[in-house]
Amino acid sequence: MNKINAEINGAKNVAIAGHIRPDGDCIGSCTALYLYLCQNMNKLGLEKVDVYLEPFGNEFHILTGVDEIKHNYDTEETYDTFISLDCGSLDRLGNALRFYNTAKKTINIDHHISNQAFAMVNHVVADASSTCEVLFTLMEEDELTKDIAAALYVGIIHDTGVFKHSNTSEITMNIAGKLIKQGIDFSTLIDESFYAKTYRQNQILGRCLMESILVLDGKVVFAALNRRMLDFYEATSADLDGIIDQLRVTKGTEVAIFIYETDFHEYKVSMRSNGEVNVSKIAVYFGGGGHIKAAGCNMHGSVHDVINNISAHIEAQLKEIEGANNQL
Repeated sequence: MNKINAEINGAKNVAIAGHIRPDGDCIGSCTALYLYLCQNMNKLGLEKVDVYLEPFGNEFHILTGVDEIKHNYDTEETYDTFISLDCGSLDRLGNALRFYNTAKKTINIDHHISNQAFAMVNHVVADASSTCEVLFTLMEEDELTKDIAAALYVGIIHDTGVFKHSNTSEITMNIAGKLIKQGIDFSTLIDESFYAKTYRQNQILGRCLMESILVLDGKVVFAALNRRMLDFYEATSADLDGIIDQLRVTKGTEVAIFIYETDFHEYKVSMRSNGEVNVSKIAVYFGGGGHIKAAGCNMHGSVHDVINNISAHIEAQLKEIEGANNQL
C-alpha cells in the first residue's frame, strides 16, 4: 500500500474492525482511522464509516471517537470496504467476520509477524512497533489532527510499554515526536490509559503476584486466574491489563506467562520473553500468534496442562539456545 486514501477510493461505506478482546493498539488504530476517514468523507466520496469492537475498559474513553464505536454486531449492513486492524488471522475478528465475508474489498493492516495475509490487500510491517505506527505511515501527515494523533500515540505506548520494549525503534520515536507536535497531552494519555488502575485491578494484580509460581529453575514465572476468582472480583478481561507486564520484570526470568479461564478448562494465554526465547513460535504452535517477545493463544485443559505444555516448548528452546552458545 501507498496511502489509505487511494485504497478506499470509490467506496461509499467502510467498516473498520480489530481483534477480539481489543488492546490499546487495536483501539487506538481503529479510532484513529475512523477519525481520519470521517474528516475526509467528502474528499473521498464516503457516505458512512462504522467501527466494530468488543467492549473495552473505560481508560480508553479519554480518546475522542471511541464513543462512536459499535459493540453490537446485529445488523445486516454490508460494506464496500472492510478494513482489519491489528488482527493476525480471520478467526481473531470474532463477530466482525460477517462484515469481512460480505465486503466487496478487504484490507488487512497489521504488524504481527504471524499475520496470515488473509485479505485482498495486505499491508503487514512485522518490524513496526505497533499497528498505529504502520497506520501513521499510510495517512497523509498534513491531514492529521490532534485527536487522530492522540489515538495513534495511545496505540504506540501500549504496544511498546511506553517505549521500553525492544520493538521500540528510531522510527517509533520519530513518529511519536510528530504526534506530540500536534499538541497532544501525552503525559495525561500515558497516565490515564496505561498506568492508572482501579482498586479492583490492583487487587487482582496483587493476587496474581502473590500466587505466582517459578518453574524451570526460576527461568519461567506464571500466574493463573480461574473463573471462580474472576467472578469473585467481578472482573472482565479489561481488568487484567498490565498483569503480564508486571510478571515480566521478575528478575532472573526468561519468560512470563499469564493465563485466565474464559470457560471451563479454556484459557487465554499471554506470554512475554525477556531473552532469546521466541514466544511467537510457541503461540503459533498452539493456534495463536504475536511477536517474538510478546504473543498469545487460547488453550484447553487444566492449568497444569497448559503450563506443562508451554513449559516443554520453552525448555526445548532454552536447550537449543544453550547448545548454540556453547558452540561459539
